[in-house]
Amino acid sequence: MKFVLVILAILGATDVFADSGNQAPAEKPAQYTFGVVPQQSAYRLAQMWTPLLQHLAQETGLSLNFITAKDIPSFEDELTAANYDLAYMNPYHYVVFHNRSDYQPLVRDSEKGLRGIIVTRKDSNITNIEQLQGATLAFPAPAAFAASIVPRAELNRAGISISPRYVNSHDSVYLNVIKELFPAGGGIIRSLEHLPAAQRSQLKILWQSKAYTSHAIAAHSRVPLAHQKSLIAAMEKLVTTEKGRALLKQLNFNRLDAAEDKDWNDIRALGINSLSRPDI
Repeated sequence: MKFVLVILAILGATDVFADSGNQAPAEKPAQYTFGVVPQQSAYRLAQMWTPLLQHLAQETGLSLNFITAKDIPSFEDELTAANYDLAYMNPYHYVVFHNRSDYQPLVRDSEKGLRGIIVTRKDSNITNIEQLQGATLAFPAPAAFAASIVPRAELNRAGISISPRYVNSHDSVYLNVIKELFPAGGGIIRSLEHLPAAQRSQLKILWQSKAYTSHAIAAHSRVPLAHQKSLIAAMEKLVTTEKGRALLKQLNFNRLDAAEDKDWNDIRALGINSLSRPDI
């Protein structure tokens, strides 16, 4: 049975639609699930995303329900089944599930590219990726684009043979490296920056990739176009207010701008054909 972890339902428009006096109650707002790729723990993701979804609910009059999955493969299963109305997904997931499940782009961070990294402990004597020859490294999941596919491809190109071990999330990679269960692991700049300072200070970046188009916030085609446009407008507006900028900063976004499908052509150009393919 598929396991999907629902942390909380965000009915952000409750006050807007509340009955007042003798007035007839307003029509119930449209409700949508908002799936978030499980790069961090479910509890942490809920803390990070809830304020933004509450704000968007107030701005649009829509009800947005936060949801995530127990791990990235389970998240992919949900996208395959088109179970999320809206979703925050990595760029490779967007390319795959735009075609497979009819997800359409809403916005992306137009100022921040996505960079894959390999991290090791700060006190490690490992100073270059050649020293990883023959090692077992931690990665979030086979199709974690910048945290798994890109670094594994770079290691392959460099002739460095490693054994991958998938540990379900970015946070799990970092914690396993900190605990010295693995000498190194794959992640992304954004998730590394979200670690508590005490943990982040124990890691160093051994290698990082070039920048690729960032994650997508996308809507399934069943979401009415008017609602998609309303959400895009609300997210583009965030950068113009102090509150909006604070919400963006909490998620490590610079700004969110309307996106087009062609924005992810750099990902398509890599020719990745499988969710589990390590070489590009």
